[in-house]
Amino acid sequence: MSLLDVAGLQLAYVQSQVLFGLDLAVAEGEVATLLGRNGMGKSSTLRVVCGLSPAPAGILGGTIRFAGADIAGWTPDRVARAGIALVPEGRQIFPNLSVRENLVAFAANRRRVAEPWTLERVFALFPRLAERQQNMGNQLSGGEQQMLAIGRALLTNPRLLILDEATEGLAPLVREEIWQCLARLREAGQTTLVVDKYVERLIRLADRHTIIERGRVVWRGTSSELDADHGIWHRYLGV
Repeated sequence: MSLLDVAGLQLAYVQSQVLFGLDLAVAEGEVATLLGRNGMGKSSTLRVVCGLSPAPAGILGGTIRFAGADIAGWTPDRVARAGIALVPEGRQIFPNLSVRENLVAFAANRRRVAEPWTLERVFALFPRLAERQQNMGNQLSGGEQQMLAIGRALLTNPRLLILDEATEGLAPLVREEIWQCLARLREAGQTTLVVDKYVERLIRLADRHTIIERGRVVWRGTSSELDADHGIWHRYLGV
């Protein structure tokens, strides 16, 4: 059974439907992606999974199950306590808190993980954060803010880590640091769902991919299958 299982999801904002029977599954220990051009429903999917859809939104049909529980309609806090951590687009760190304060504010080991994420582990993953731990969030570069957002999510010791456009707007060298970090998380067995546009890197990182267009799944398969058919890249991802 999948850790995250979204089946037949239909979602609407006011009078506009944005998801049409979407299916998405992420198994324990794997890295999965949700791909598509801008405006196709990727962020809407992540937001509804995390309980972040605004009040006018409505789930018209389908189910969202996490670790066997139906989490559709749960509050963001309850979803987070269940073990889902979102690194949102735009990072959304606290600008007037230090790096250390941003991290410890969310630290928790509710699942009693044997080897939990700690401040020391996060600093080992991102040495730059250790160097800048007394700096305020608004004194960090975009790449450092992204590292902080990922570290903050990891300190909740999530069963599922979700990253929404984690490399967006970053310089190539910094982007490479983020990819290397995600590869290390994969090696550590962290279950991860990634939304990003760099298909070549995602093929090397992820196990399975789901592509959506206008709120519908149009393709799903493995990295080797996606790598073998670049026509899919051009048709649905504009690459």
